[in-house]
Amino acid sequence: MPNVDQKTLTDSLHFRHACKLFNDRKIPSEELRFILEAGRLSPSSFGMEPWNFIVVQSDGLKERLRPACWNQAQITTCSDLIVITARVEEVAQKPYYSAMFGRRGLPQEALERYLGVYQNYIDHLESIPLWASSQCYIAAANMMSYAALTGIDSCPIEGFEREKVEEILELDTSKERLVMMVALGYRVNEQTPKYRLDFEKVVSFR
Repeated sequence: MPNVDQKTLTDSLHFRHACKLFNDRKIPSEELRFILEAGRLSPSSFGMEPWNFIVVQSDGLKERLRPACWNQAQITTCSDLIVITARVEEVAQKPYYSAMFGRRGLPQEALERYLGVYQNYIDHLESIPLWASSQCYIAAANMMSYAALTGIDSCPIEGFEREKVEEILELDTSKERLVMMVALGYRVNEQTPKYRLDFEKVVSFR
C-alpha cells in the first residue's frame, strides 16, 4: 500500500476499535494474507519471531471454542479468528536460535558472539514463556493496525480459559503456549467513542 499519507494512517487508528459483534461478510483471502503478513514481518526481540498464527475459519471449531472464551460473540461471528501462540520451547533451543542468527550471513566470530549474548540473555530471564509471549503482542498490534487500513475490524481477546482452549486446539503446551486471539471481520454496530489520555499526559521529551 504505497504512498499512504499521515491522515490515512491516523484515520485508520481511529477506525480501529474492539469490535464485539461481526456480520457474516467474509474477508477476501488476499486481504487476510496482507494482515497475516503484517504479523509475520513484525519486529521481535533478537529477531527470534517467537510466534505461530493459527487461523480458525471453521464454524464448528469456533462453536467449540466459544464456551471456553467466556461465551463472547466475537468468537463465532468473526470471519477469521487468529489464535496466537508463543514458541516457548524452540526459542531456548540452540538449533532454532543458531539458525535464526545464522541466516544473517555473519562471519563466524560475530555469529559466535551473538549466540553467546543470546544464551546469556535467556539464561537470566525470569520466564522464557512470558518473554516469548510479550513479543506476540507486537505482532497482534501490527495485524490489527493493518486490518484497519483496509477497513477490516478487529478485537483483541484475552478472555478465555487457557487450558480448555489449548485442549480444543490440541496444542502441545510443552512447545507452544496460547497467548491471545484476534477476531477479524466487519462490524455490525457503529463503534463507541474512543477515549485516550491526552498526548501531553503520555509523552514527554527530555
